[in-house]
Amino acid sequence: MGILLGLLAIVVVLGIAFLMSNDRKNINYVAIGIMILLQLATTWFMFNTKIGEIIVKFISGIFDALIKYGKEGVNFILGGVARVPMDNGDPSQIFFFDVLLLIIFFATILSVLTYLKILPTIIKYIGAFLSWITGLPKVESFNAVNSIFFGQSEALLAIKSQFHHLSENRLYIVSASAMGSVSASIVGAYMQMIPEQYVLVALPLNMFSALILASIIAPVKVPKEEDVVDIKEVSNAKSFFEAMGNGALDGGKIALIVAAMLVAFIASLELVNSVIQMIFAGVTLQQILGYILAPIAFLMGIPSGELIQAGSLMGTKIVTNEFVAMLQLSPMIADGALSDKTIGIVSVFLTSFANFSSIGIIAGTVQGIDSKKGATVSKFGLKLLIGATLGSILSATIAGLFL
Repeated sequence: MGILLGLLAIVVVLGIAFLMSNDRKNINYVAIGIMILLQLATTWFMFNTKIGEIIVKFISGIFDALIKYGKEGVNFILGGVARVPMDNGDPSQIFFFDVLLLIIFFATILSVLTYLKILPTIIKYIGAFLSWITGLPKVESFNAVNSIFFGQSEALLAIKSQFHHLSENRLYIVSASAMGSVSASIVGAYMQMIPEQYVLVALPLNMFSALILASIIAPVKVPKEEDVVDIKEVSNAKSFFEAMGNGALDGGKIALIVAAMLVAFIASLELVNSVIQMIFAGVTLQQILGYILAPIAFLMGIPSGELIQAGSLMGTKIVTNEFVAMLQLSPMIADGALSDKTIGIVSVFLTSFANFSSIGIIAGTVQGIDSKKGATVSKFGLKLLIGATLGSILSATIAGLFL
C-alpha cells in the first residue's frame, strides 16, 4: 500500500508540474525518465546495499571529524562559557555556538577547495556527465551540481558569465536548482539536528528533483555555442591564506544571517500563535499547517497517526525556513515521538532552501548580476517556490519508498 501511495504521489507531483508548464510540447520526457531512475537507483544503493551503507558511514565519518575539528576552534574562543545542566545531567546546547559557528569552518574548507580548483573541476565534470546522460544543457547541469556545494547566491554567481545567454525558461531552471538545494557549508549544522544519512541522501535527490520539475515547468533547447561552462573565475582569492580568510568571513556572515533569521522567524511564529490563540484557544499555526498538508504527507508515505506532526513541520519549513523546522523535529527524534519512516521522509523534505525567504535571496542575487533578469525572477517567484516545494515532495517520497 505504501509503495502504491508513493507512486501516486510521484504521478501527482509530475502532473501538477505538467499543468504549470510553459511549453508542454518541448518537455524532454527521456531526460525526466532517466533522472527518476537515477533517483530510485541512488536511494536504493544508499539505503539497501552494504556498499551504500559503508559509503554513507564513511562520508558521515568525514563530516563527524570535520564537526569535531570545527568545535575545537569554537571551544578555543568560547571555552569559558557556562552551560546550564539539563534534567538528565548533560550540559545544555547553545545553538549559536554549537551549531551555527561550525558553518565558519565548513565555509573555509569550501573556499580553499575552490581556490585550488579541486571542487570546481569535480563539479564541472560531474555536471558534464549529467548533461551527457540526460541531454540537459551543460550550464544547467553544472549549476545543479554546483548548488549541492554552494549556497543560492554563490551558485548563481558561479555562472554569471553565462547570464546573457539565459532565456526566461533557462533562468527558471538555474533558480530552481539554487532554491531546491542546500549549501555544503551548512550540512554540518543540519547533521547536528537530524540524522546524517537522510541529509546525505537528500543532496543528490534534491539535485535531480529540481532539474526534473524545472525541466517540465520550463523546458529548454539550447544551441551548442550558448552552452559553455567557464570555471576560470570561480575564486577571487589571490593566495591560499586569502582563500581561508575569505571562507571564514563568508562563513561568519552566513552564521549571523541564519541566527538573525531564526530570531525573526521564531519570534514572529510565537507572535502569530499568540494572536491565533486569542481567537482559538490551544490552536497554533503549526497545527493549522499540519492539517492543510496532512493529505500530501499521507501520499508521501507518512503513517496515519503522524500526519499532523509531519504536515506541521513541512508547513513550518515553507513559511519560515528549514532551520526552524529542524529545531522542532530534533526533540521529536530524541523523544521517540515519530517513527523512523516519518523521520526519514520529513528530514529529506526539510533539507532544501525551498521557502518564501529564498525568493528574495535568489531575486536579489540575480538583480545584482542583471537587473532585467532580476525583475524576471521576481515575476515568477511564487511559481519558483511551488516548483521547488514539489521537488522536495518528490525527493522525500522517493526516499520513503525505501524506508
